[in-house]
Amino acid sequence: MTIIYTLGYEGTDVQQFITTLLRAGVKVVADVRAVPLSRKKGFSKRRLSERLASAGIEYLHFADLGNPRDGREAAKAGNTTKFHHVYLKHLSTILARTALKRLAELSASRATCLLCFEREPNECHRTLIASELSPYAIDRVDLFTDSSRQNVRIHSVVRSRNPDQSVAAAE
Repeated sequence: MTIIYTLGYEGTDVQQFITTLLRAGVKVVADVRAVPLSRKKGFSKRRLSERLASAGIEYLHFADLGNPRDGREAAKAGNTTKFHHVYLKHLSTILARTALKRLAELSASRATCLLCFEREPNECHRTLIASELSPYAIDRVDLFTDSSRQNVRIHSVVRSRNPDQSVAAAE
């Protein structure tokens, strides 16, 4: 079974974010923001890429999987129906389909995590991306930086990816 992780950085800092990725065994962060800039310190593309690299995690920007402006505006306005409609239409484009295939191939070979802002996965397009990966036999695991209960789930996932690795080795 292949797993793709998801993690939003809302309400956290870079160090806590990276610690969560390391505990889960993530090797690649797939940034699915249309515009990889952030007012939140450390989460803009260049700086985040540098911090991840120093932790041994590769950063890749999947611009073609970013939420289009209309979808972002609908999400901000709380119009989930429009947000989903706009984004699912976007996912049917050739550029997005190509990026999905590349993401599926990457996930099959290296532990990969989708990055976006929203803490709650169901409020973010990364959940829609992960759903589109199901034909590739990829399951989604949502990570959170502030939940000890989630850390238990992280450890069990790490063991299932590599049965010879103990929980202590994963920490």
